Amino acid sequence: MARVLIAEDEDAVRGLVARALEDDGHIITTAADGAEALDALADDVGGYDLLLTDIKMPVLDGLSLAMAAACERPDMVIMLMTGYAEQRERAHNIDALVHDVVPKPFSVEQIRLAVREALAPRH
Repeated sequence: MARVLIAEDEDAVRGLVARALEDDGHIITTAADGAEALDALADDVGGYDLLLTDIKMPVLDGLSLAMAAACERPDMVIMLMTGYAEQRERAHNIDALVHDVVPKPFSVEQIRLAVREALAPRH
């Protein structure tokens, strides 16, 4: 079981991902944009294991959120989601900070598998 922060501006996608990961036993916190997610990170004492963020969001995009989160929580796993090819290319600039970029659309099983792999112990 992991603590996961999901930052996604689309209600339907945010809800789908949250339910899928809760079904896997994870403790989920959601944010509707990057600024809200950054606030959640700042307010959290226990620490999240994973940040799963959309790249294209209002207020603060996922790339800016990922960079800020990596500075604040260097041990936290960061994954990005996007439906835009040009956004995936922009994400390559921060490859060292990001575990994976999950392309949208994805199935419930695909996102669950991607999260399982991201949280698997590293050897």
